[in-house]
Amino acid sequence: MNFKFIILFSTILFWNSATMNSQNAEDLLQKMDDLIAAPTDREATVIMVMTDKSGKEKIREASLKQKGRFKKLYRYTKPEKQAGIATLTLPDNVIWLYMPAFNKPMRISLLSKNQAFSGTDFSQEDMSGLPYSDRYTPKIIDSNSENYKLELTPKNKKNKYSKIILTLDKTHLFPKKMEYFDKNNKYFKLATYAYDKQGKYWYAKNVLMKSILKNHSTEITFKSIKFDQDLSDDLFLVENLKLKKD
Repeated sequence: MNFKFIILFSTILFWNSATMNSQNAEDLLQKMDDLIAAPTDREATVIMVMTDKSGKEKIREASLKQKGRFKKLYRYTKPEKQAGIATLTLPDNVIWLYMPAFNKPMRISLLSKNQAFSGTDFSQEDMSGLPYSDRYTPKIIDSNSENYKLELTPKNKKNKYSKIILTLDKTHLFPKKMEYFDKNNKYFKLATYAYDKQGKYWYAKNVLMKSILKNHSTEITFKSIKFDQDLSDDLFLVENLKLKKD
């Protein structure tokens, strides 16, 4: 009788522990998303440096405008051959791509979301800014005095990642590092973040994405960032993706 009670008690304890871990992990990931999306809106200049295995660099510049959690417009401004290329993220995981050469917006499929963003080491989905808590199921796998470590498993099995290992700052709950694993569970990509605070908002001032196998990297730096500018909803209309000529 005592033995059965011990088994039952152990089972309940294990179940409660697993449930608590899940709840805590989901809460942490949600708080990270909330921190990232805290401003009413934001706009910034984005400097992008791509470095190949020989050390050769390509430099691009873009403008970023974001309103709330689900509206984000990213448009290249330099160099001239990339200028005008834009992606628009909208609610319900919708992403539109505009390329001046085709002269019309195109809605991006789930397959395209997994593809590289304009030759960089980021995928279209990486650049979308969609909440991680919407896309991944988290689990705490480690914790120390400075960081939490979470394993993120995609909710959609068509995702190109089998998992992401997220290192989360324990004090402020912003991401420090994300390690990406492909469908074969092979580690192939690493993102590292440098966060800064402006006014009451934390933001990623620098993100470095390294492709381990290709020995290639893309570094993004955010400059002249402004928050709560009361951006118009008209900026995030699909029909306005096409730039009007003067």
